[in-house]
Amino acid sequence: MTEDSSKEEILINVTPSEVRAALLENGVLQEVYIERAARRGLVSNIYKGRVSRVLPGMQAAFIDIGLSRTAFLHVSDIASPQRPERSDEEPNIKDLLREGDSIMVQVVKDPLGNKGARLTSYITLPSRHLVLLPHSDTVGVSARIEDEDERLRLRSMVEGLLGEHGLKCGAIVRTVAEGASAEAVSADLRYAIKLWDVVQQRCRQANVKTMVHEDLSLPLRVLRDLVTSDVERIRVDSEADFEVMKEFSRTYLPDAEAMLESYKRRRPIFDLHGIEDEISKSLDRSIPLKSGGYLIFDQTEAMTTVDVNTGGYVGHRNLEETIYRTNLEAAVAIARQLRLRNLGGIIIIDFIDMQEEDHRSKVLQLLDKSLSRDHARHQITPVSPLGLVEMTRKRTRESLQHILGEDCPGCSGRGFVLTAETVCFEVFREIIRQSRQFEFDEAMVLAHQDVIELLLDEQAASLAELEEQTGKPIRLQTESLYLQDQFDVVLM
Repeated sequence: MTEDSSKEEILINVTPSEVRAALLENGVLQEVYIERAARRGLVSNIYKGRVSRVLPGMQAAFIDIGLSRTAFLHVSDIASPQRPERSDEEPNIKDLLREGDSIMVQVVKDPLGNKGARLTSYITLPSRHLVLLPHSDTVGVSARIEDEDERLRLRSMVEGLLGEHGLKCGAIVRTVAEGASAEAVSADLRYAIKLWDVVQQRCRQANVKTMVHEDLSLPLRVLRDLVTSDVERIRVDSEADFEVMKEFSRTYLPDAEAMLESYKRRRPIFDLHGIEDEISKSLDRSIPLKSGGYLIFDQTEAMTTVDVNTGGYVGHRNLEETIYRTNLEAAVAIARQLRLRNLGGIIIIDFIDMQEEDHRSKVLQLLDKSLSRDHARHQITPVSPLGLVEMTRKRTRESLQHILGEDCPGCSGRGFVLTAETVCFEVFREIIRQSRQFEFDEAMVLAHQDVIELLLDEQAASLAELEEQTGKPIRLQTESLYLQDQFDVVLM
């Protein structure tokens, strides 16, 4: 089936403490959204914050919005009459904000790792067909709507509707508005305008460090943001949420109501299409390719790197053809994994070196095409002189790995532990260090079984030498709860 005829299905799994949504294209899992009751995402929430600190050197400020960490606001994200919208010159942040000021802000990036949330005061209020921009006066149309006549129709329609309401606001026309009637778009606009009035009123009455508007719950965001003409059905395994979604569709999205299905079978909904297995595999560092090659994903705070390897694939033609075929398969797999893992920020892809320029070009084209249905914006640069592909993907929420996992307590997130041989040498050094500082009759080494076995076998001669050097006996004891690179030397 071609990309243009791709059919989508959305499955929603609801439990008291967690809601998960899975987007499938032609039966293959592409994206997963997870919302936990104890840790809901903050993106799109609007707060009345207090300026806690202004940093002129960074042209930024820290805003207290009531979270455990202050949030970050850059001068470029401050809406102010002192800065014309189309001006390239940034005003001094000291002219815009002072410590103690109150300000209405919206979260554009969830807290990630040790970083606080990223804020903007350019408020956006999304509805089904458009996004209202109260601090703008321009109308934009989604780049995914390619037909020029349709783009012109939509822009003129929204500009006319804004004029009718006498608003000095801007808007972005969303992809789903393609082919929409003036009545549907007008209804959306009225909803967004009313919401903006409510938000402003709440902000005037609220105390600082208070949330004045919370975005929709995950099931309703799915209806608002993910439902397109390609979606055939939406299955929900909670009767209560099914009814809420049905009522929401009836009010705002009449076309989506027919897609909703209440899932009542005994088999868990995420067992369909092997979704649970796919989520589990997406946490693996290595992803196998059908050809025998494989991908290696390494996620760090600064960037994500992806390494492409041929593995056991040797092909049936020459080496260049083998490499080309592997890279083509890798491009499709990488695009899917970026969406599934929700990897954002800077991404460096090390495809296998290709000699032919035409091959390099086609691999990049396929990567870009495979990401065309991605809901997050991306940008891909040409192959660098070092043979690397650099790209960015917009990151607004935490990656799947950060939501579902945490750093390994054994290796503290390094991804490796010291070898048993290395630990043996550390044990020897520790015994020597302590023997020079303290008096003792004998030393006891507590360590992992593999370390103890190595001390009794390959390192037995070195251990005997150490006993002779210190003049004291050394006893060994296995500790089953110790990790391989954990040990203790006890003087007795």
